[in-house]
Amino acid sequence: MSKITSKNTVEDVSTYIANCPTKMQEVLEKLRNTILRAAPEAEELISYKMPAYKYHGMLVYFAAHKKHIGFYATPTGHKEFEKELAPYKQGKGSVQFPLDHPLPLPLITKIVKFRAKENLVKHQSKLPRGKPARHL
Repeated sequence: MSKITSKNTVEDVSTYIANCPTKMQEVLEKLRNTILRAAPEAEELISYKMPAYKYHGMLVYFAAHKKHIGFYATPTGHKEFEKELAPYKQGKGSVQFPLDHPLPLPLITKIVKFRAKENLVKHQSKLPRGKPARHL
């Protein structure tokens, strides 16, 4: 959970971002727009008090912190992009993008697209034959 917004219970991503410090809002909007461009059919919501994106299951989450943005592409996004994420501080299922460096937006795009495709394939495997799911 974000320490910046933990005192505020928010119901949507716009409010979450608006509750963050002004200098951080631009970075969060870039991240938000990158995620939505990579997965245009994703539903945007707040889950675990963080912005979250859902497409046939959860894709990614992010959270604003004092010195970094936490990015959560669980369960498989971090493992799949282990080499590309190696320069960043990581925890179990999380990566920290420091605020004093530009966000790796092309990498975030690849991770979100990977997670969307992965969720779609999993979803399609559960459908009865002859009922294709909508594609990104």
